[in-house]
Amino acid sequence: MKKIIFAVACCLSLALAGCGSQDPVQDESQSNEEVQVQDSASNGLLTKFNATDLQGDTVNEEILLEHKLTMVNVWATFCNPCIEEMPDLGVLSQEYADKGVQIVGMVSDVMASDGSIDQEQVALAQEIVDSTGASYTHIIPGEDLYSILYQITSVPTTFFVDESGNQVGKAYLGSRDKESWKVIIDKMLEEVGE
Repeated sequence: MKKIIFAVACCLSLALAGCGSQDPVQDESQSNEEVQVQDSASNGLLTKFNATDLQGDTVNEEILLEHKLTMVNVWATFCNPCIEEMPDLGVLSQEYADKGVQIVGMVSDVMASDGSIDQEQVALAQEIVDSTGASYTHIIPGEDLYSILYQITSVPTTFFVDESGNQVGKAYLGSRDKESWKVIIDKMLEEVGE
């Protein structure tokens, strides 16, 4: 029952909020663009979790080890700004790999109203990933990540964590172009001590 209530709440919340993009020339520090995502169950957002990726493989906090910084981009299959920024994120994923940075997608709309995973939505998400070149890992959130998804009011929302799963900086609402993301990633790298 908990899964069903969460699935309905998330779908309704995201559908009502829609998705958004930000003008890349706007000041990135404006309070309406940055939010704090919190996980009251632990000291960090992703310190301990179990999920699967689009291929059905298990993903947990070990994905963060050996990366100074992980950019987590929460997106949805219905969100055009999400999809439009994915080719840039795919390129950035490759460009920053040797700097200890990885990008991970979190698909927010693959759960059916009964709490099960909607395989048609998973297939659609994979088609989007394939067509945009966003070949980094995309997570299907499990129960351990519900508290994070519940806080997401619009997609895309992007947040950063260190190798221990602790949030670095604040979350960013809306999509951005490659150059805008580079500025933000470089800033986050400074925060974790590049």
